[in-house]
Amino acid sequence: MTTKKTIYLIRHGETEYNKQGIIQGSGINSDLNETGHFQAKLFHMAYKHIPFNKIYTSELKRTFQSIDPFHKSGVMIEKIPEFNEINWGIMEGIIPNRLNQMLYNQMIEDWKLGYLDKAILNGESPIQMYNRQKSGLEKLLAKTDEKTILICMHGRAMRSFLCLLLDRNLRYMEEFRHSNLCLYILKESENGKFSIELENSTEHLW
Repeated sequence: MTTKKTIYLIRHGETEYNKQGIIQGSGINSDLNETGHFQAKLFHMAYKHIPFNKIYTSELKRTFQSIDPFHKSGVMIEKIPEFNEINWGIMEGIIPNRLNQMLYNQMIEDWKLGYLDKAILNGESPIQMYNRQKSGLEKLLAKTDEKTILICMHGRAMRSFLCLLLDRNLRYMEEFRHSNLCLYILKESENGKFSIELENSTEHLW
């Protein structure tokens, strides 16, 4: 019988870009700030008792830094490039202003309307992100010896990945709330479908 998985899905801890409201995307390989490292320690304290078979991160160091306490305690880590954040193109690293906020808001509204092949200039569309995540998920599901796994990724990537796991249309990805070092828990049923057991939890941070 195929092993049914439980997925603990977290967003990385806070960076200075998050604190300042600056879009990072896949092109900004930022570090966690002091708060982010503290969040990582709190999450580890709350969930170090969970017998994770493996932890998966994106290639960006802010995800690896968020689970570093688990790595130091001996849990195996694997980086999956398919789990990188969406590429925000020309908006990455730009200090927020009225013009780029309008551009961002308009893009979000277009995605809600189903225009999921649209992207910021030089960036990536939700469909492109979704398709690469699908490839990454297939790698995970093929590993039948891993029952309980932890995945650390990014805000927009998390919204897309939840749509993928739950078989939801990407136009509804905005409905999935998230914050730095929040936790979703998803369980796989006998029919191979996933359901949410815990949503956007930050209780471990308080």
